[in-house]
Amino acid sequence: MAKNISFPLVIILFSIVFFFINSSNAMPSFNVQRYGARGDGRTDSTKPFLTAWSLACRSRARAMVYIPRGTYLVTNLVFWGPCKNHITFKIDGTLVAPANYWSIGNSGYWILFAKVNRISVSGGTIDARGAGYWSCRKKGSHCPQGARSISFSWCNNVLLSGLTSLNSQNMHVTVHHSSNVRIQNIRIRAPSGSPNTDGIHVQSSSGVTISGGTIATGDDCIALSQGSRNIWIERVNCGPGHGISIGSLGDYVNEEGVQNVTVTSSVFTKTQNGVRIKTWARPSRGFVRNVVFRNLIMRNVDNPVIIDQNYCPNGRGCPRQSSGVKISGVTFANIKGTSTTPIAMKLDCSRSNHCTGIRLQDIRLTYMRRSSASYCRNVHGRRSGVVIPRNCL
Repeated sequence: MAKNISFPLVIILFSIVFFFINSSNAMPSFNVQRYGARGDGRTDSTKPFLTAWSLACRSRARAMVYIPRGTYLVTNLVFWGPCKNHITFKIDGTLVAPANYWSIGNSGYWILFAKVNRISVSGGTIDARGAGYWSCRKKGSHCPQGARSISFSWCNNVLLSGLTSLNSQNMHVTVHHSSNVRIQNIRIRAPSGSPNTDGIHVQSSSGVTISGGTIATGDDCIALSQGSRNIWIERVNCGPGHGISIGSLGDYVNEEGVQNVTVTSSVFTKTQNGVRIKTWARPSRGFVRNVVFRNLIMRNVDNPVIIDQNYCPNGRGCPRQSSGVKISGVTFANIKGTSTTPIAMKLDCSRSNHCTGIRLQDIRLTYMRRSSASYCRNVHGRRSGVVIPRNCL
């Protein structure tokens, strides 16, 4: 009879029911080792990774691709979507590229997520071992185009967190033609002399948030290219590298603009530039508008604040031309620190499309413990608060 059921038996029955309910709702996990991956750093584990992805992508329930501790040698990995549900790509180990840079260098991508909606990539380390490729580039030898380490193309609702990216052949992280992307607490490292190793490159994407992390590399810490919209960047430690840049823009006549960008609460250390807007001196219908650079610290930065609309390296492809990119509504506020060059603020705008609505507020940049200088050309705007170097608007 029910009244004779003991209390311990009730607890046991409840625990069994609870276990089965939770087991039925547990996230399916696809461990790459189950499909043949070996974490010895020598065995090619590319196929097991793709197998685990394929099974997870077909799962009707939320699923996980799991990379346990160990070092996994992989060549080009293309993870195609769309998938049936949310995928978690959990890395507890290290992914390394082959020592021969040609193995991944011709594809343009090392690890690519394409047309995937609802994807979370977390933890772990990826090491593209790019030193051989950089050496080839510097020698001017016949080299492949180079691979980007981890890329998201035509993806939506993306979370990339806690990842460490080392020694990319080319750009470390790219976000192209994607929306609602969060990049949190990542570490990026490559030597300061490594060519074109942008930390994070965003293009033709909207709703991208980059928060936390350290980026030390050979090119821009973060680069926002054409079609970047609604971008929020905060708490980034940048350096060495080329700073945080919008551009270069104006490479083509019919080019998407960049708008609604905020860079805040970040530190730049021994970088070539701090915050920069860069456009080619060529005809273009592109634009930059509604941009805020605020609450920034510069530590021995070559060019802390710069707008360069006369970008034309080696004088090729744009001699005696003027940038058609229209820059408007840009604020530089609460920027403090030290410049390694006398001109700490350079606003060099297009002679055919003057910069308008430029606002300088509470800026204090020094050079060798003295006031620095500023340079302005074709710029219209206003200042407020204390601005050092002396306002040149």
